[in-house]
Amino acid sequence: MAGINFTLVTEFILLGLTDHMELKVALFMLFLLIYPVSLVGNLGMLFLIQVTPKLHTPMYHFLNCLSFVDACYSSIFAPKMLLNFFVEWETISFNACIVKYFLFVSLITTEGFLLAAMAYDRYLAIVNSILYTVAMTRIVCIVLVLDSCVGGLINSLTHTIGLMRLSFCGPNVISHFFCDLPPLLKLSCSDTSMSELLLLVFRTIITMVTFMMVVISYIFIVAAILRIHSAAGRQKAFSTYISDLTVVTLFYGLVSFSYIQPTSQYSLDQEKVASVLYTLVIPMLNPLIYSLRNKEVKEAAKKAVEMRSLPC
Repeated sequence: MAGINFTLVTEFILLGLTDHMELKVALFMLFLLIYPVSLVGNLGMLFLIQVTPKLHTPMYHFLNCLSFVDACYSSIFAPKMLLNFFVEWETISFNACIVKYFLFVSLITTEGFLLAAMAYDRYLAIVNSILYTVAMTRIVCIVLVLDSCVGGLINSLTHTIGLMRLSFCGPNVISHFFCDLPPLLKLSCSDTSMSELLLLVFRTIITMVTFMMVVISYIFIVAAILRIHSAAGRQKAFSTYISDLTVVTLFYGLVSFSYIQPTSQYSLDQEKVASVLYTLVIPMLNPLIYSLRNKEVKEAAKKAVEMRSLPC
């Protein structure tokens, strides 16, 4: 081994989404629309919830945290990605790659836990409405949010520490727009079996547990909706919660597709499409589905606009 020379990789080259200029321009225009809408929607929700006492309830407490997480993790990639559409490739240092990966995994895992907590909150509000105010206190809400954040940190630290223990001494080109673990494992010249196992186990357990919490909660919610005597009431409730469940299913489905599979079956082209959806599109959809369809949020937004339009 003493006679073998190799150079450790200190930076990576990110090729982005595509190398076709026409497609780059089209994607730039699309993401230039999606990201501001996402940012305005999520930051607008944060503002409305903070300034509207009527929205200081457990459901909006979770929405407040969800909006913050969505605004953060979409902002990790979107601004840089928009700038890099007009360069041939982007270089990123190993340390910057690690930091971005850590932040991304922390936030997206936290979002998964928050979605499960929100489903549990809606279950209590509809199925056990009598005990709702007793069961879902402010302390309980804070604990659920903190648990979501701690769960995100533990998951992220586990994979990040494993990534930092690997060596990279060969190719440093990633056909992606950010440093994700599966393509990095493919570039490593170390034994990655433990990192692959941890990735599969942690993501499978976290995704399945949180998703099952969501599914079970919505099964009970649907059962409660079916007991509503008014046909109009049932239709209204179904339209609301089916939209919620669609977004939740899309989120978990994309994350599962990206991570709950062996690295040998990993497809970068398919992963890039999934990554765009859960890093940019879902953060845009969340405030629309969870918030702007809500009558209370619309009223709060209307009052905020009216107050702003009043003469000083």
